[in-house]
Amino acid sequence: MNRLVRLCCVLLILAPVCMAQQKKRVAVMNFDYGTVRSGVAAIFGTDQDVGKGISDLLVQRLVTDGKYSVIERNALDKILSEQNFSNSDRADSTTAAKIGRILGVDAIIIGSITQFGRDDQHTNIGGGGFGGYGSKLGLGGVSTHKAKAVVGVTARLINTSTGEIMAAVTGTGESTRSGTSLLGAGAGGGSGGGAGLDMGSSNFSQTILGEAVGKAVTDTATQLDAAASNLPTVKVVVSGLVADATGNTLIINVGSKGGVKVGDKLEVSRQIRTVKDPTTGKVLKTIADKVGEATVTEVDEDSATATFSGTGAAKVGDAVKSE
Repeated sequence: MNRLVRLCCVLLILAPVCMAQQKKRVAVMNFDYGTVRSGVAAIFGTDQDVGKGISDLLVQRLVTDGKYSVIERNALDKILSEQNFSNSDRADSTTAAKIGRILGVDAIIIGSITQFGRDDQHTNIGGGGFGGYGSKLGLGGVSTHKAKAVVGVTARLINTSTGEIMAAVTGTGESTRSGTSLLGAGAGGGSGGGAGLDMGSSNFSQTILGEAVGKAVTDTATQLDAAASNLPTVKVVVSGLVADATGNTLIINVGSKGGVKVGDKLEVSRQIRTVKDPTTGKVLKTIADKVGEATVTEVDEDSATATFSGTGAAKVGDAVKSE
């Protein structure tokens, strides 16, 4: 019985680790908002990149949900800057897959804002309404204002290895209140400013437009979470050489094209001798000793930077491979 209890405890400890290892790595591109751009400018009084705002909220939600491992925004921004990708490339599947391969992620999420605005109703009831009491009391017409915010988002999950669209989802969000404006925080109060819009702030999230954005993001994230299992698990074998060794920083001659990803741990070994066929001279086997381990910190298409740790120092020409 004790052995069974111990085994169950071990399984409970290992379960979260196994789940973490199964997470697919994704990056989220800034969503395109060209379709709603004029409406956005009309709402805020100036152009605001609501596509970036919504993608940032989506990243937060996906991280919280825990179905994916989401890369840092600064890593994505660096690649976009280095590759000189324009805003028009945001919703292009081919470009997204290329960016994803450079980043070393399993998938990249791209999308568009299809709705972002209002659907208001304003009703005037004449003084003769309610049996004519309004007219008799000298109240004139009774005005009722009902504001409705509507936000629509489309997103695609792109397999970076094949460029295949693994999932296409549509998220929607609506919020309605009476007696308030689109950016009002409550009945008849508050407004949203255009300068320095922070869609993650409580000032914005508490408006009816902010509520609609939140619901649309939640709807989108839930559908993307359900598609996580669609991404295939591919075992990539990395094999390369140390091209430069400066202190504990290594540059290896294999990058995202060879399947290297940020966070990978690679074994670093050094050839000590070869065994050859005495008749043909053909190399039968290479004998190597492990000298340490390298953790990848940065990746481009043809090379990667890694931090080395070991008993000695790594050298140019040392072999690196998947553990």
